[in-house]
Amino acid sequence: MRAANKVYIIGIGYKPLDSNAHEVISSADVILASRRILEVFEKYAEFGAVRDKIRVPGNIAETLAYIRDNHQKEMIVLLASGDPLFSGIGRMTINELGKEAVEIFPELSSIQAAFSKIKEPWDDAFLMSLHGGPDPEKRRKLPYEMTGIPALLQIHRKVAILTDRENNPAAIARTIMNSSGLTMFVCERLGYQDEKITQAAPGEIAAMSFPEPNVVIIIKDTETRTSAPGFGLTEKEILHSRGLITKDEVRAVTLHKLRLPAEGVLWDIGAGSGSVSIEAAGLCPGLRIFAFEKDKEQVENIKQNRTRFGTPRIEIIEGAAPEALKGAPSPDRVFIGGSSGQLKGIVHRIGERMHSGIIVINAATIDTLHAAIQQLESAGFSTEVSQVSLSRSKIINGRMHMSALNPVFIITGERD
Repeated sequence: MRAANKVYIIGIGYKPLDSNAHEVISSADVILASRRILEVFEKYAEFGAVRDKIRVPGNIAETLAYIRDNHQKEMIVLLASGDPLFSGIGRMTINELGKEAVEIFPELSSIQAAFSKIKEPWDDAFLMSLHGGPDPEKRRKLPYEMTGIPALLQIHRKVAILTDRENNPAAIARTIMNSSGLTMFVCERLGYQDEKITQAAPGEIAAMSFPEPNVVIIIKDTETRTSAPGFGLTEKEILHSRGLITKDEVRAVTLHKLRLPAEGVLWDIGAGSGSVSIEAAGLCPGLRIFAFEKDKEQVENIKQNRTRFGTPRIEIIEGAAPEALKGAPSPDRVFIGGSSGQLKGIVHRIGERMHSGIIVINAATIDTLHAAIQQLESAGFSTEVSQVSLSRSKIINGRMHMSALNPVFIITGERD
């Protein structure tokens, strides 16, 4: 027996409703659908019998508000595209009401349908969504960006992408058109009568336009895969100037203390050669990374390292902190490798922008150590300190000797 205190989400698009979904939709008091979904549902056998029950809210916020206010007294059916739990409204509805109040009848996802159209297996593909919709805040929280696609293609032979008006096939193509051995498929308006599949090189796709909705699939033409830079790059491999680079062993401890999330935003302040950013990008492909550096020579080093190690999604912001921090999205993690005497202002600015997260500061002097602890605690961060005392071997007169490097204090600030 269907209940009025539940919301039933039915995915549609590619095949007739099964008997369970048919029973639910026939029994509904109210059926919610967007205008685009309604265009698809009009072709279903059930449409004529239930058309008077259909409401078309203006946007997702209105849809969720109606469900929240009415699901206890009305049997509500929400129509969705494909699989509602794959970058769809299913997640938001569950977050709003809880799992017990939601029942889902999935259809094929558009990505699953797209792979069937091009006759390619998809169990080895990386799936991502660039579908942010009109909400700027939702766009900011997208787990991946177009600039990260080249790095993803270093790890995965196939990448499938849900697009939107801004993150469209042509824009995606422009991020990879300098890469060789790639084929793009644009699968437009799947499930509609005018669906179409376009197969071409990125350079060709970049000059085209496509109607919405569409799915992009990128496939490397060979089975060979290159590994993105991960953990363990050395100072000799990373281009730097005048010895200004976070030493390998210190970098390892720094990255450990940062406890990088799979997704989110990392600020690398006083990035120098970009060594921390480069390794963070290799460890966490879904992380958005902003490297702040005021020295033009070092900025050029970061650019060359970004190209050398295939991490184009690192965004370089040339300028001095804290002023340079203004335009970047709020961070989840921050590394401060250099502050040029502006540590107080930098920590204050981070404290204003970071709701919860971790800051790691490297300090070479006692004065900087004390200042860092004072500023972090004033900004509401709990602190801890580690000291890395490092010696490296070298050969003198045929014998191995240990040579000490200057110790480095690693200060960690955390806010829950």
